[in-house]
Amino acid sequence: MDRRTMLRATVVGAGAVALPFTAWSAAYGAPAQNAVGPYGPLLPADANGIQLPAGFTSAVVARSRQTVPGTSYTWHDAPDGGAVFANGTGWVYVSNSEVNGSGGASQIAFSSTGAVAGASRILSGTNRNCAGGKTPWNTWLSCEEVARGRVFETYPLGGAAVARPAMGRFQHEAAAADPVRKVVYLTEDESDGKFYRFVPTTWGDLSAGRLEVLRAGSATSGTFTWAQVPDPDGSPRPTRRQVSGAKSFNGGEGCHYADDTVWFTTKGDNRIWQVNLIAGTYELAYDDDLVNPGPAPLTGVDNITGTAGGDLFVAEDGGTMDICVITPDDKVSVFLRVTGHNGSEITGPAFTPAGDRLYFSSQRGTSGLSSGGITYCVSGPFRR
Repeated sequence: MDRRTMLRATVVGAGAVALPFTAWSAAYGAPAQNAVGPYGPLLPADANGIQLPAGFTSAVVARSRQTVPGTSYTWHDAPDGGAVFANGTGWVYVSNSEVNGSGGASQIAFSSTGAVAGASRILSGTNRNCAGGKTPWNTWLSCEEVARGRVFETYPLGGAAVARPAMGRFQHEAAAADPVRKVVYLTEDESDGKFYRFVPTTWGDLSAGRLEVLRAGSATSGTFTWAQVPDPDGSPRPTRRQVSGAKSFNGGEGCHYADDTVWFTTKGDNRIWQVNLIAGTYELAYDDDLVNPGPAPLTGVDNITGTAGGDLFVAEDGGTMDICVITPDDKVSVFLRVTGHNGSEITGPAFTPAGDRLYFSSQRGTSGLSSGGITYCVSGPFRR
């Protein structure tokens, strides 16, 4: 039984058996360790400059400031956070644009065979749209990474985007919807950033609700509670400074929910945090300072997503331009590496509904400029 499952089972069965302290410690607080990956070693770089395991192939989908092949739409600068939505005939990949003074988001539609079927803008007139999150009702939450930034709910399958100020005004990064507790988790990209959840008045309607912040001690593991943020508008006092005892996280980035657990990354200390929502506990799922044997395969942690089989895929901002995989038994390894993009970062990893294609971008490509972004698709025998 892996550590995540053991912790969950321990809490559920606490009324019947009490683990000794040593057993509890073993089930609580051992971050992922370096190991041989489930897909094997990386092969030499392909024609697109991507190193992949055997059986996988890559393709360029779009380039910033160039027309998306097969369409008349020009792809945006600095592609960032992304997600995939089934649309009845295939799927849609949504991507943010992290551009100062502008931004927004675009989408590319694909047929059931993966061929491009169209592309368009779904959000305009916003600023520095970094990450975000998908909702169970098939909308994309596009988040502004600026002081008193907003969350915009966009409609990749049709509909006009709308601001959701009730979700708080702060330097937003990512969002992850939890359909069990009917909340949306939110990260904040500040050195003393906080971890929030938004509790809608009505699930499926983000126009009104309650913003709460996680309260906990200073340790890297323990229990937590939620406290309401008095003024989600964040002015004159920022949301992160309104609640006493709110736990600080150093540069909140990606966020992913699955199976009563939410994971989020913090780039300031190269960590991945794991929050057990049944137990009401948090711990480190990854810390590059605690990897043994070293060196750490994952640095510059950023966007995060997962598969139906429980694997986590984590993109690097810098580092060696890798996407790493963390398996359910807490083993971490490099899945792919983008070569020749030293001034860039990997963004927007997202799987198709069938789980056989992974989309992502190199935000600034080989040029190191926002105008040099490249969006890719990797296909192959992903574990599902």
